[in-house]
Amino acid sequence: MLCLIIGLSIPTAIAPPPPTERRPVSETLHGEVFVDEYRWLEPLESESPEVGAWTDLQNQHTREVLESLPCRERLTEEFSKLMEIGSVSAPSMRGDLYFYRSRTGTQDQPVLMLRKGFEGEPRVLLDPNRLDADGLVSLDWYAPSPDGALVAFGLSRAGDEMTTLHVLKTVDGSWLADEIPGKAGLSGWAPDGRGFIYSRLQDPSDPYSRVIRWHEIGRHPRQDPTLFTQEEPSRVPFAYLDPAGRWLLHGITDGWSKNDLYVIDFDRWQRDGSLESTAIAEGLDGRFRPVAILGDRVWMSSTWKNPNGCVWRVDLHAPDEATWELIIPERPDAVLRGVSHARGMLVTRHIKDAVTGFERHTLAGRSLGTLATPGLGSAGLSTEDDRTEAFMSYSSYNEPRSIYRVDLASGERTLWERPDVPVDPAAVSVTQAFTTSRDGTRVPYFLIHGKTVVPDGNNPCLIYGYGGFNISMEPRFSATNFPWLEAGGVYVVANLRGGGEYGEDWHRAGMLESKQNVFDDLYAVAEQLVESRWTTPERLAVMGGSNGGLLTGVAATQRPDLFNCVVSSVPLLDMLRYQNFLMARFWVPEYGSSEDPEQFAWLKAYSPYHNIKTGTSYPAVLFTAGENDNRVHPLHARKMAARMQQEADNDQSEKPILLWVDRDGGHGSGKPRSLRLRDRVDVWSFIMWQTGLCR
Repeated sequence: MLCLIIGLSIPTAIAPPPPTERRPVSETLHGEVFVDEYRWLEPLESESPEVGAWTDLQNQHTREVLESLPCRERLTEEFSKLMEIGSVSAPSMRGDLYFYRSRTGTQDQPVLMLRKGFEGEPRVLLDPNRLDADGLVSLDWYAPSPDGALVAFGLSRAGDEMTTLHVLKTVDGSWLADEIPGKAGLSGWAPDGRGFIYSRLQDPSDPYSRVIRWHEIGRHPRQDPTLFTQEEPSRVPFAYLDPAGRWLLHGITDGWSKNDLYVIDFDRWQRDGSLESTAIAEGLDGRFRPVAILGDRVWMSSTWKNPNGCVWRVDLHAPDEATWELIIPERPDAVLRGVSHARGMLVTRHIKDAVTGFERHTLAGRSLGTLATPGLGSAGLSTEDDRTEAFMSYSSYNEPRSIYRVDLASGERTLWERPDVPVDPAAVSVTQAFTTSRDGTRVPYFLIHGKTVVPDGNNPCLIYGYGGFNISMEPRFSATNFPWLEAGGVYVVANLRGGGEYGEDWHRAGMLESKQNVFDDLYAVAEQLVESRWTTPERLAVMGGSNGGLLTGVAATQRPDLFNCVVSSVPLLDMLRYQNFLMARFWVPEYGSSEDPEQFAWLKAYSPYHNIKTGTSYPAVLFTAGENDNRVHPLHARKMAARMQQEADNDQSEKPILLWVDRDGGHGSGKPRSLRLRDRVDVWSFIMWQTGLCR
């Protein structure tokens, strides 16, 4: 166990960060002149040797600082043990075959496993660890055919998420010749397993070139017919094939708040090539997601006119909105976050104050009662159309992810798999609290700490937040949080607006012109933690990644007085230019774009890169990025670090501004165990150093 030490244990002889050349570039946006002195850092290293050389110096500086921290060796030892904890996923069921992912011991990547029969002997079907000596190849997804004879799966390397689709035979694990590159994903097997609908990028270098195609096993993908193409950057086509092969539902997303939905007689298309779409939902302000297709009717969840979510039943021969049947109405006290179909029933997954609950229903919507979960946490359900057998995955902050076999008819639940953890979850207290944001909105957060920790006014504390894209921060177990908790640290997860915890209204209250609400919610949580004597600004850290990296970047620049240190991972930070890089135009419906005069004003007001003030003392900051990131360009972290290093009035030996760009990583997925271990140690040693727990 780490011991609490008040004050910083400062590494010796920390050098200042390497200097960065200023190369001013002027740009006029809506009559306002902006000078960007670090635009030359925007290219990828593969495009600019000088950016690579600059990054070398920054990485070297960061490694020197982090490697010198006195608690690093201890954390490496502890995290090595904790990251050897195994993991297992809920199975996908096909007949008497059970497909699932499992990782044990020191394996870098999870392995695709198969059991014949519920209690059958586990067999390795696909081991990505054997495909790359460095452990950089990851299994992104898998999808068994209806009879389980074939499995389509996606592989990518070094976190680039540029998935290639492959197919293997279940009987012996041999791979077929079928291979589809270009960030490919499967959208539904034909009922006889002879083909499938899939999506891919027509041009892998263009993230806005997604197409939907039909593939028959054994045919070269060049001959696959294209069904739909992406026409606009922020509107993405998707498709869902009826398990019976009769109907193809397809649509176009418009951000994270709404989509159109159409239906095609797929059986007719295969017979005579007629591709005629009929609108189910077009131009309506809501999300529409198919849940099940039985015969000529589809059950779909929706937020249209029901921001907390409901379920409709639609006749596919006459799908006009006037004929829809409301099967499961909106609940005012909870948000519908998913619907699963099993034989003869629908199971809804609701969250209430970010905690999961299930309810079973007939196909006509009549309630069959709740389905109990093991406790107050986050849970998911894996079901199949032909059975009431299901698998529930469950986790909370003080309980590891466990898989239960469930009989949906009786509600009976038995443990299937649970990892052994070398920590004592019973020693951890988990409570939920609420605070009031600047505009009077009630904002929840989870408070996690050792049971002997009390609000004495001087605890080290870390807030984790996200606040965007309708994503809910629900309870999750992380063994690598325990060294922090055992050392006396307090861990807080904030449920900010922009997420999905309270439905679509909650999401929209934290996007576009309302984005400042997300930041204000974070500050309200932080201020209440201080007021209630859980911590002080001198011992308060904040951490987030991606959209959460934007959150923490804003926190550092808007409220440097409130936080001691900041971790901003794979972040968006230049909000006036973000839409010009990689796949960022997908996010314009969420953030807006500086190309629009009104949206420019919102973005300029909080864009972290543009709100750094010369001579201001900022918290210590660790920026991280991935050179292979296909979502958020590493330019954000590079430019922000360079400018903050130059402008901040910080003693770099005590409050450094650090940058780490991972050359073997992307947005975060697919990393081998060794790199995940290094990253965990980097982040936690930095936070512990700054909050007085590092020795």
